[in-house]
This record gives sequence, structure tokens and C-alpha cells, in this order.
Amino acid sequence: MKLKDWLWLAALAGFAALIWGRDRSWVGNSSEVLPILGALPVFFWLGAPWRFTTTPFALHTPTLAGAVGLFVVGTLTNLTLLLALGWTLATWAWLKLRLEPADRRRVFRLLALLVMAFPWVTLDAGQVGWWFRLSAAWVTEQFYSLLGLVVTREGTFLKVQGLPVSVEAACSGLKALQAMLIAGTMLAYIQLGRNRSYWWSLPLLFALAWVANTARVLMLTAAALTFGIEFAEGWFHAWGGWFVLMVMFALCWGSFALLQWQSRPASPPPTAKT
Repeated sequence: MKLKDWLWLAALAGFAALIWGRDRSWVGNSSEVLPILGALPVFFWLGAPWRFTTTPFALHTPTLAGAVGLFVVGTLTNLTLLLALGWTLATWAWLKLRLEPADRRRVFRLLALLVMAFPWVTLDAGQVGWWFRLSAAWVTEQFYSLLGLVVTREGTFLKVQGLPVSVEAACSGLKALQAMLIAGTMLAYIQLGRNRSYWWSLPLLFALAWVANTARVLMLTAAALTFGIEFAEGWFHAWGGWFVLMVMFALCWGSFALLQWQSRPASPPPTAKT
């Protein structure tokens, strides 16, 4: 790496700090911050070895122009996701010409981790959290109705056999969603990094996160019906977040293993011996 490379890295670090510091309302506790910060180390780990060309420093102009456009639109709309995408493109505008050609495809597949290194889920995806809650409440209503229980629902509030169950904002899964996306992307790359189905696995992560979070709501409702509300709202509720992560991990592993199996080339037919 040359001096100009280090200067560009310093500029990227400065822009990243601006994106992180422009709205600190997402800061709650370490359990929310550390998974986001972990995206960058995972990116560097999976992207290794980092081999740079000996050619003069250069930036890919069209990619850099796209990054600037996203920065401008993100600033005007106050959307952290667009700022994260702009920062990621600015990083790729540098890496695209500075990495060895043999390494570019591998690193390009890891850019999703750079997008997830910013708190856009918490800041921009409030509506997503609402739909996660509402859909989880609806699934809970349908599930326990099929079991023969008396269930009524108004929005995200249910009564199951007379027991009140409220799918609060904490049950939206947003606090764990970004951690699940980062862990899922890492697992997708490890299992499918050399396969075209890798790109299909990334949007699949959102669906798997919804399934895991809905399973948590179903589990907490079952705990309240079986052992009482105090039990479901106590330590068992706190451990529900870990349950979501474990379910998400299991779903990702199984889904990606299936994609890996389906995308394997068929064995060539045996040739006749002469």
C-alpha cells in the first residue's frame, strides 16, 4: 500500500465516523452496538489475504460518482442506509483498482458486510419493526386458534384463553435483526461464497429473521400459558433474544446447505471403457 492508499483509508474512516455520529439515538447498550462494530473485523477476516497491486494509486471514477450521489441523497432524505451504501461504494471505488485481479471477486461478495457496519436497521427500519410485530401477532392468533384455543386480536394485542399477550416494540426483533444479518451473511459466505446462489441467500436472510422472531413470540406465548405471565416476562423473556439468534443460525445453516447441495454440478455420466 502507498501513502495515498493510507490517506484514502483515513478519509473513509472520517466519513464512517460522521455517519455513526450524526444520530446517536440508536445507542442503547453494548448488546446493540458490538454486533454492528463486528461487521468490519469479519469483513477483513473473510477478505484475507489482502494483496494490493503495484500500480499507481487510482479510484474507479463511475463507482465514486455513484458513492457521491448516494451520500447527497442520503443526507437530503436523512436515510442512514443510503449513507452506508455510499460509503461502501466509496470503499469499492478504491479496492476495485487497488486489489489484485484474482482477489476482487472474493472481496466484492463481502461488501454486504460493509453496508451492515452502520446502524441503519434501527434508524431507518422502524416500519419494518412494526410489520414484524403485526405479522407475528397474526401468526400467533392463527396458530393457537388452530390448536382449539379461544384467541382474539386487536393489532398487536392478543388474548389467548383470556390471557393478555402484547407484542411490544421490544418484540419487533429490530435490536437483534442487524446482528442476525451480519451472522447470516458471514455464514452465507462461508458456505456459498464460491457459488452463484450466494446472492440469493442475502435477501433470504430477512425472511429467516422474520421466522426466527415469530417463533420467539410463539414460544413466549406458550410459556405464559403454561407457567404464567411472571415466568414469561422474567428471565425466560430475556433469554428469548438468544433463542432467536440460535434459531436464525440453525435456519441459515440448513437453508444454505440446501442451496449448496442444489447448486452442485451434476456428476458426468460414466464413460464406457474400451
